[in-house]
Amino acid sequence: MSSLPLATRLRLPFVIAGFCSFLFSVWLYFVQGETTAGIFVGLWVPSIHSLGTLLLTGLEDPSLAKTKTAKS
Repeated sequence: MSSLPLATRLRLPFVIAGFCSFLFSVWLYFVQGETTAGIFVGLWVPSIHSLGTLLLTGLEDPSLAKTKTAKS
């Protein structure tokens, strides 16, 4: 895992949480027959990904900052 770039390591928990939420919503909807609960949990996926975007937008990979200043 340490071989992954920093940006990927920071995004990974949000991607995993969104995917788990998606799987849980499919299980609720199709297996349990809880259609309303499945739809509700399915709405968590874009919310989780939006939270990740909001929290990680201000963070930059230091290597990207160096290339931006070098080009200027």
